[in-house]
Amino acid sequence: MTARLADIAAQAGVSEATVSRVLNGKPGVSATTRESVLAALDLLGYERPVRLRQRSAGLVGLITPELQNPIFPAFAQIIGQALTRQGYTPVLATQTPGGSTEDELVEMLVERGVAGIIFVSGLHADSTADTERYARLHGQGVPFVLINGFSEKIDAPFVSPDDCAAVRLSVTHLAALGHRRIGLAVGQKRFVPVQRKIEGFIASMGDILGLAEEEARALIRHSLFTLEGGLAAAGELIAAGCTAVVCASDMMALGAIRSARQRGLSVPGDVSVVGFDDSPLIAFTDPPLTTIRQPVDAMSQAAVRALLEEIAGTPAPHSEFMFLPELVVRGSTAAAPAEPAAKLPAQPASSSGRSGDVADTPGV
Repeated sequence: MTARLADIAAQAGVSEATVSRVLNGKPGVSATTRESVLAALDLLGYERPVRLRQRSAGLVGLITPELQNPIFPAFAQIIGQALTRQGYTPVLATQTPGGSTEDELVEMLVERGVAGIIFVSGLHADSTADTERYARLHGQGVPFVLINGFSEKIDAPFVSPDDCAAVRLSVTHLAALGHRRIGLAVGQKRFVPVQRKIEGFIASMGDILGLAEEEARALIRHSLFTLEGGLAAAGELIAAGCTAVVCASDMMALGAIRSARQRGLSVPGDVSVVGFDDSPLIAFTDPPLTTIRQPVDAMSQAAVRALLEEIAGTPAPHSEFMFLPELVVRGSTAAAPAEPAAKLPAQPASSSGRSGDVADTPGV
């Protein structure tokens, strides 16, 4: 037991006496210190004493469109941890192609008596979707918060990154490196984050490089928020003479790098690529990806706070909480080449998913 106390104390950065007080449920320990000790206990793989196990204050649903894109597990982890610290039990519900729809997942969660629901990149982000489903949920007395994608038709708190600012950061960075032919690879037009990125791109290309709106629009390609989608969209932009590609997700950016290499071009020597999200492990790609860091931690914490206020009956204003992104410069961007990249024939893209019939997720 002495060695165990020492291990936990070292991990938590407190004394063994403090660890003993926490484990025995004695007073005189601040909430912050208690959380540190419990976190150390979990990290070291020790089972919590029965007396320290929290009773759940209720279930909270978390609905994501998928888990293949690492940005969604990142949201799920932070939101789940924040809910658990507040005594709630998170229930993760994920859509899959051919599986449950968002409406079916909501029905399942409501049937189980959830205290509230957090939606990440749900149908609320689709400007063509029927928003009555959220009015019905509100009518059932279920509080909810929406992340990524804003609609004035929905009476609820929204949490979003500033997509316009994100694209401006990318364009400013690339223009400073001497790039003039900068392309934008994004998802389908109906999604609010896409619309905002396009707005930011057109404004930035005009303000920074003096391009007219029509010229800037000619440098935009729509696809899916996937590696294959990025490969297809970037291929068209590179063929059009772009020396840099701004992507709407890190997954698309990895596809853009693959597209350049299929044409015998180097990244960043011939083509620079910027992603969006700063997903886990993205710093370890080849080359390490320059990207826009979506403030996942701050957004997740804000969403949980807003939901708990809704549950407590003291709701925050039903408006949009906007968070500023951050440019993270790594190895996928460099000075513009002296000559534009050669327009080599594109390699056939396997399942690029550019058809409008294929399901897409707006979460990036």
